[in-house]
Amino acid sequence: MSARVALWAVLLLPLPTWAQGADPAHGLWLSAQKDGVVQLQPCAEEPSALCGTVVWDKDASVDPPRPGDCGVRILKLKHFEDGAWRDGWIHDPREKKNYKGLLRAQGNSMTMRAYIGVQVLGKSEDFTRVDRVPPGCPAAK
Repeated sequence: MSARVALWAVLLLPLPTWAQGADPAHGLWLSAQKDGVVQLQPCAEEPSALCGTVVWDKDASVDPPRPGDCGVRILKLKHFEDGAWRDGWIHDPREKKNYKGLLRAQGNSMTMRAYIGVQVLGKSEDFTRVDRVPPGCPAAK
């Protein structure tokens, strides 16, 4: 009888936010400058981590083939804690550099923060959720 009560107690505990459904960060995100779309999803090689790949770049084209940053992985964050993805890296394709990173998403807004050393010394970029990718990216790299 006590084992049954313990089982029900565990089943009735509130689940962490990430376990209650789709992660609020998963999906397509348009940059504030409206020059790129990033797709965030679980990493293929490490499903508990979050990966982001450029799926549209305004400077890319199919004809003539110009890939721009299409297909470039720009982030891998390993842990979700205190409402944010952290413990990994964010790549700035313009500067061709990797930084420590933090990502917070809520509703249709997302903020990515890249930094060296401490977060206070970093730079943030805001994104807006979109439901489709504009045409223009050739096949991913």
